[in-house]
Amino acid sequence: MTPLREVLEAEGGLLATALAAAGDPAPDDVARRAAAGRAEYALLVEAVREGHHLHTGEPRLVTGADPDLALLAGDRLYALGLARLAAMGDLEAVSELADVISLCAQAQADGDPGLARAAWEAGAAALAHGRGPDHPGAAATVQGQRGATSGPAQP
Repeated sequence: MTPLREVLEAEGGLLATALAAAGDPAPDDVARRAAAGRAEYALLVEAVREGHHLHTGEPRLVTGADPDLALLAGDRLYALGLARLAAMGDLEAVSELADVISLCAQAQADGDPGLARAAWEAGAAALAHGRGPDHPGAAATVQGQRGATSGPAQP
């Protein structure tokens, strides 16, 4: 059982009833990468990642959510992850995940799944290892990829 399933079942309510009946999905590369550097981040990255999947219509764990409520469920999972980070006092990680969420929303609005993928990969690396020259974070990575062709990214 994944940490996110445990939390959602304990909270009860609509999200708990919308959980996939089948076994939990294997963590994707993004969740594994973030958790590899800081094991305590596994739950919050899983929550924010599932929130993203709910927003794009491709949930992995919360598969029984009414389509009209899926966006709200995604927002709830974003908030769960960010609140746990804030409680840990890791404001840099809160900022990083906020950048990822914002860039993914922009990617969805623009119909650009490559942007979302780049934001997730860079964000997960920055969470796992901390921001630095080798892991600049989602906003800096996306801005660097866009370069002069389309101007700076707006996180």
